[in-house]
Amino acid sequence: MDTLQFLADGFSVAFQWQNLLFALVGVIIGTAVGVLPGIGPMSGVALLIPVTATITSGMPTSAAAASSIILLAGVYYGAMYGGSTTSILLNTPGESSSVVTTLDGYQMAQQGRAGVALAISAIGSFCAGIVALIGLVLLAEPLSNVAVKFGPAEYFSLMLLGLAAVSGLAGKSMTKALIMTVLGLMLGTIGIDAVSGIARFTYDQPILYSGLEFLTVAVGLFALGEVFKTILEKDEETGAIAKIHRIMPTKQDLKDSAIPITRGSLLGFFIGVLPGAGATLASFFSYMTEKKFSKNPETFGKGNIAGVAGPESANNAASGGAMIPLLTLGIPGSGTTAILMGALIMYNIQPGPLLFDEHPEVAWGLIASMFIGNLMLLVLNMPLVRVFAKIIETPKKYLLPMIVAISFFGVYAVQYTTFDLFLLLGCGVLGYLLSKNDYPVAPLVLALVLGPMIENNMRRALTISNGDFSIFFTKPLSLVFIVAAAAWLLVPLLLKLRGRKVIINEEG
Repeated sequence: MDTLQFLADGFSVAFQWQNLLFALVGVIIGTAVGVLPGIGPMSGVALLIPVTATITSGMPTSAAAASSIILLAGVYYGAMYGGSTTSILLNTPGESSSVVTTLDGYQMAQQGRAGVALAISAIGSFCAGIVALIGLVLLAEPLSNVAVKFGPAEYFSLMLLGLAAVSGLAGKSMTKALIMTVLGLMLGTIGIDAVSGIARFTYDQPILYSGLEFLTVAVGLFALGEVFKTILEKDEETGAIAKIHRIMPTKQDLKDSAIPITRGSLLGFFIGVLPGAGATLASFFSYMTEKKFSKNPETFGKGNIAGVAGPESANNAASGGAMIPLLTLGIPGSGTTAILMGALIMYNIQPGPLLFDEHPEVAWGLIASMFIGNLMLLVLNMPLVRVFAKIIETPKKYLLPMIVAISFFGVYAVQYTTFDLFLLLGCGVLGYLLSKNDYPVAPLVLALVLGPMIENNMRRALTISNGDFSIFFTKPLSLVFIVAAAAWLLVPLLLKLRGRKVIINEEG
C-alpha cells in the first residue's frame, strides 16, 4: 500500500507543469539524438546536464534535481526509441543497441513496409517501457530496504562488481576495457583527500584541489570526441533513405509481434537490471530468442517483423531496468546511467538505498515521469515518424557547430573557469583517439564516478576492522559480490582460452 501512495506522490510531482514540459522536451531531444547517427544517448545526456543545471538554477535543490533528472531520463529512453528510425530507414544504427534492428528493419523498408516497422518498434518500445516501470515500482522499495543493511565492506564489493561488470562487457578487448577502468580510477584520485586532507596529484595547482569535474570529462569524451571523429574521418552518409508509406500496422502485424514484444520486454528488463549488461546485449539476446522460437527462422534477416519487435522492446525495457541498480543501490549499470548518477551527485543527491527515504520526490517523481514520457513518445512517434525521418538529413555542417557550442557554453555556465574549457578540449581529443583505437570510454566514466566512493567505503571498512583486509571476505554478502566480480572477469577469459585451444587442436 505504501508503494502505491509513494507512486501517487510521484505522479503529483511528475504532473507539475514544468516537469511535464521537461519530460516532453527530454523525449523530443532524446528521439532526435537517437535518430542522428553517431550522437547516442551518452553524448546527448552529457551534453544536456549543463543546460538543465542552468535552467533549474533558481529552484530549490530537490525540485531542481527532480526536474533535471526527468529531462535527462527522457533523453535516455527517447534515444532508445529514436535509434530504430535510422536502423530501419537508412540501415545505419542511431546507437549501438539498434544494430540488431537493421537486420530485419531495413529489409522491411526495402519491401515498402518502413512505416509498419517504425510503428511496431514504437508500440514495442511503449509496452517495454510499461513493463520496466511496473518492475521498477515492485522492486525499488524491497531492494532499497535490503541495501539499507549494507555496511562499507558490502558497498565496496558491490561497486567493485559494478566496475567489473562494465569492464567485462565493454568493447571487444577486455584488456583495453580494464586499462580504461584503471585510468578512470586514477583520475578520480586527483584533488584533496577527504580523509587526510592531503593534496594528491595536484602539482601545486589550486584549480585541481577539487578534482576533475565529472561533467567536463563526460561532455568532452562523448560529445566533443564524436565531433572530432566525424570531422576527421569524414563519414558521409551515402545510403538512400527508404520511403515511408503506410504507418498503421495491420491486425496480422500486431498478432505476429505481440508475443515477441512481451518476450523482449521481460528479457530486456531482467538483462537491464544486471550491472554492465545493458541494452545492446538485451537486443542481441532477444533477436536470438525470437529466431530460436520462430516456426520459420529462415525468414529472419529477410524482413521478419518479430526481428524488429523483439529487439526494440528489449532495448527499451533494458534502459528501464538499468534504473533499478542506479536508484536502489547507487550502482550505475551502464555508461548513460553513470552520467545520470553524476548529474544527481551534482545536486548533492546520492543515489542508493537512502534516496527513497531522503528524497522520495526525486525517486518517485522520476519513476512516474517515465510512464508519462513513454506515453508522450508513443503519441509523438506514431504521427511524427516522417518529421523524425527528416532529421536524419540534417547536414553535418549545421549539426557539429551546434554540438560544440552547447558543449562549451554549457560547461562554462556550470563551472565558470577557463581551465574546464581546456580540459573539455583535451578530453574531446582523448575521446577521439580512444574510440579510434577501440578503447571503450564507458568504463572510464563509470570508474571516475565510482572511484571516490569505492575508496571512501574501503577506508571506512578498514577503519572498522583496524586495517584487517579479511573484513571483505568474512562478511557473507561482500564475499558473494567479490566472487561474482571475479567470475565476471574470469569466465569470458577462460572461454576465450578454451576457444583458442579448440582451434589449435583442430589445426593440429
